Amino acid sequence: MARFNPYAIQMQLTRMFEEGQSFFAVTKVQDWLREHNEDPQAYEIIFHKKPAPPGSEAVFVIEVELRRRDGQPVAVWLQRELNQP
Repeated sequence: MARFNPYAIQMQLTRMFEEGQSFFAVTKVQDWLREHNEDPQAYEIIFHKKPAPPGSEAVFVIEVELRRRDGQPVAVWLQRELNQP
């Protein structure tokens, strides 16, 4: 069974969507980007609702897709860390 960090941004976002608080999700990701020394205005933030992995107590998880507004590729480490369970 996979272990999940309840403090990971992905799990926090999933809880927000489960509890009907999804309107705060963009702000949460923007704050996370600031904490990682990134300009949140440089990114488009897109949420994807996906089925939870087997063995998880959750029904679904929220994955975040970042797209740079200037067309440059998003750093792989940034995208990976953002969606780390």
